[in-house]
Amino acid sequence: MWNLYRRFYSGTHRELFDRDLAAKDSLLLLRDAAQVVQGFSTIAVGVTPFEGRSVRYVFSGDTIISREYWGSQALAFSWLRYVGELKREQPELPLFWFLIVKGHRTFRYLPTFAREFYPHWERGTPESIAALMRKLAEERFGDAFDAESGLIRYPESHGHLVQDFAEANEREAAREDVSFFLRRNPGYRNGHELVCLCELSQENLRPLARRVFDGGSAH
Repeated sequence: MWNLYRRFYSGTHRELFDRDLAAKDSLLLLRDAAQVVQGFSTIAVGVTPFEGRSVRYVFSGDTIISREYWGSQALAFSWLRYVGELKREQPELPLFWFLIVKGHRTFRYLPTFAREFYPHWERGTPESIAALMRKLAEERFGDAFDAESGLIRYPESHGHLVQDFAEANEREAAREDVSFFLRRNPGYRNGHELVCLCELSQENLRPLARRVFDGGSAH
């Protein structure tokens, strides 16, 4: 995992990687036919009191897929099945995806999976959602989180994408979602992360994502 990670990220080191991994609850691995790790996603799950009730959330940590496997959706579908199981464990609790984003490719998962997510280029963030975003970000990142911009900025990089993977090409930059991310997080090259939130529910997920979330096949 570390060998894969350092191919994509600068401004980090093994101790920081191990410490971040140790703080997670679950790990999804993408392996090839020879059982070599070609991708992974780290996950932490929590419950927090909010507006008089308990809210459950899934915090996505590092998610990396080897470039040779960028066309594969196996890791994404495994993640959807995982969070679907979480929802079925406690269906009475709202379940949110708490995501911090320092790369435009990661941001694109939000419109791919969900109908509503925040921040969004076409609509403002509802105050209740904004308050939950602030609460989760402040609890996990403290003073590194700037509520006005919605960004997490560390005094020194905790890992930033190497230039070849950080930059959007002309075709990508013309997309609404990518253009919005680049505007909202102009410091992405330095490892700044945009705080995002999305409810994980049948009503909010797009048809394919909802089918996998419900435990069905992606086909």
